[in-house]
Amino acid sequence: MIDLRRLHMLRVVHRQGTITAAAEVLHLTPSAVSHHMRELSRELKIPLLEPQGRRVRLTQAAHVLLGHADTLLSQWEQTLADLDSHRAGETGPLRMAGFTTAAAGLLAPAAGRLKTTHPDLRVLVRECDTDVSLELLLAGEADLAIIEPTEEAPPPGDPRFDQRPLLHEPLDLAVPAGHPLAGSGAVTLEDVADEAWIVSDPDGCDHKRQLMVHCSAAGFTPRIEHEATTWTVIWSLVANGMGVSLIPRLIDGLQLPGVVRVPLTGESRPTRRLLTCVRRGSREHPVIAMGVRALQDVIDGSPAVAA
Repeated sequence: MIDLRRLHMLRVVHRQGTITAAAEVLHLTPSAVSHHMRELSRELKIPLLEPQGRRVRLTQAAHVLLGHADTLLSQWEQTLADLDSHRAGETGPLRMAGFTTAAAGLLAPAAGRLKTTHPDLRVLVRECDTDVSLELLLAGEADLAIIEPTEEAPPPGDPRFDQRPLLHEPLDLAVPAGHPLAGSGAVTLEDVADEAWIVSDPDGCDHKRQLMVHCSAAGFTPRIEHEATTWTVIWSLVANGMGVSLIPRLIDGLQLPGVVRVPLTGESRPTRRLLTCVRRGSREHPVIAMGVRALQDVIDGSPAVAA
């Protein structure tokens, strides 16, 4: 019987393109990954990898294997979940991952709740981009991730992942305290079509693309004048009158003085969808299920987030 861990490794090698890059994701040495790939090939009596310049590519047989591996690994995750449901005690660890605003607004509060309700449960939180979260899930280094569907994210039917809706999060307008709209109960995106805009660095998150999409739906192209890599800098630029920004509701706790959050309304009111993502077959694992419930409890306890 083959070692299912090696199927995980093969998937990571395929995704990363090199043994070295896969080893980094898997927290192994390149020689260890190469050894496991050779052993898997020997067990199956067929070549699985072939060189392609400085990279490696999967043979046709390896692609056939991966087609079955997704089903095998999903069934194995379900088996582990069923076995764990019969074990006494729930000690974890539960390893959760997500991008900055999800980590701050959802993962951290959920971890705090679990620490109170299940003091014996070990919860580990990692802030990282969605692509890293997905790699961690595949490598078995994370159990539960919060992701946002983008062009680069896996499709809903991806056999490796179980993705389910978690939250439709409102996006608000951030304006300087002295801005004419600062006292408004609600405005539309059309009301700020002529403003200078501040966005997050597109290499760091999907904020800029979101702004372009929502403004396009409102009938205009935003005039982007400033880019930043942290929300703290975005807040500071807004506070100093350099422009306005589109702000996720989840970062309410990170707001700095001098910035007013204005709710957006109208047909073009922007929101973003957040999903929970786990390895397919693992969602019923008792510890992972506790994590998902804790996230939902955080949302239910913060009506403004889900408004």
